[in-house]
Amino acid sequence: MSDQVVTRFAPSPTGFLHIGGARTALFNWLYARGRGGKFLLRIEDTDRERSTPEATAAILQGMEWLGLDHDGDVISQFEGAARHAEIAHQLLAEGKAYKCFSTQDEIAAFREQARAEGKSTLFRSPWRDADPASYPEAPYVIRIKAPQDGATVIRDQVQGDVTIRNDQLDDMILLRSDGTPVYMLAVVVDDHDMGVTHVIRGDDHLNNAARQMMIYEAMGWDVPVWAHIPLIHGPDGKKLSKRHGALGAQEYQAMGYPAAGMRNYLARLGWSHGDDEFFTDDQAKEWFDLDGIGKSPARFDLKKLENLCGQHIAIADDAALRQEIEAYLAAAERPALTPTQSSDLERAMYCLKDRARTFPELLEKAHFSLVSRPIEADEKAAKALQSVSDGILKELTPHVQNASWSRNELEEALNAFADAKGIKFSKLAGPLRAALAGRAVTPSVFDMMLVLGRDETLARLSDAAN
Repeated sequence: MSDQVVTRFAPSPTGFLHIGGARTALFNWLYARGRGGKFLLRIEDTDRERSTPEATAAILQGMEWLGLDHDGDVISQFEGAARHAEIAHQLLAEGKAYKCFSTQDEIAAFREQARAEGKSTLFRSPWRDADPASYPEAPYVIRIKAPQDGATVIRDQVQGDVTIRNDQLDDMILLRSDGTPVYMLAVVVDDHDMGVTHVIRGDDHLNNAARQMMIYEAMGWDVPVWAHIPLIHGPDGKKLSKRHGALGAQEYQAMGYPAAGMRNYLARLGWSHGDDEFFTDDQAKEWFDLDGIGKSPARFDLKKLENLCGQHIAIADDAALRQEIEAYLAAAERPALTPTQSSDLERAMYCLKDRARTFPELLEKAHFSLVSRPIEADEKAAKALQSVSDGILKELTPHVQNASWSRNELEEALNAFADAKGIKFSKLAGPLRAALAGRAVTPSVFDMMLVLGRDETLARLSDAAN
């Protein structure tokens, strides 16, 4: 086995990249990236009836949004069918597999009789040790010769040693009667040919490992390190499904969650590093290891996701955050920002990032910097303006106009004006928010004035005072 760590993510293109798959991809990516290894992507598209190009595109887009870059080209499992069949024929030639001519009716009758006699319904083919001279001119499948006594031990890095009695394993089909390889064979051949050293996947595949080990051992290939991770459950403790709401990675992008926050949250979903909740990608790559993965299913919690997303928004680079927000608007099919709005948004970012947990929340705070005059006040803001119809804003304008445009000067000018009028600054803040943003809840008045600049601020005050 190679000294270099090689992991892979191998989704079936029958739908979007769901959250469970995204976490599996993330774990593989973190494990490889943290060790200078390779992270490969294989699309398991052998099921031609259910596989679609649209689903493949959705998986790739979900991976791209999450920032899970892979090494090399995307591999199609279907395109390797000839190679998979070649291995089945090699095992046949070496006497480690055999031709089975049993029909579906014969297999069904075998099982019915076994049930009636209270015996195992695991099919035992009469063709396993048959003389080739007795072969009929009829369709056949190729089956591997499973070990019939002893036990197979799956040495799993998450589940521990899992022992399966070999008399519970059937002679698995490798090639169907039409010559096409089965999924179980294709997975093993692909993982071997791709040099995969660690198979990190959902624990719904745990039993498959025992059957796949038969092929590894028959071929004399190194068995990869197994790590079968528990599935994700909803808040109610049941397996995550459509009834729990959004499932696809792209749905979370369209809902306005930042990718860094999603990566952080998914990493913590079933894996831990002490008590650390919030961490960066670099920390996750350094810390991630298989022994930190728990055996119990993790529960998906939107509140925890939002909390982490808020922390990541707060520390994000302003330009990168603006770019991700523009990608969010496209994903959510919302109007794109104009070049001016984009520039203004980035300039305002310093006073928007704190306490915004999602991009819709941030954009609501950014409303003042994105909207054009005349400002249309919402219901709450309009009430604040009505309360100063005596012209306070009109009186304020010259005080602001003469201030140098710095935070200290603006604070001094506005506080001095409030004192002169015999009112608390809070009484002045409401009308100012309404005039500058048309909203009752905004960033601080001083931040808005600094972002908007002198001319735009005075113009908005003038509009509101008339």
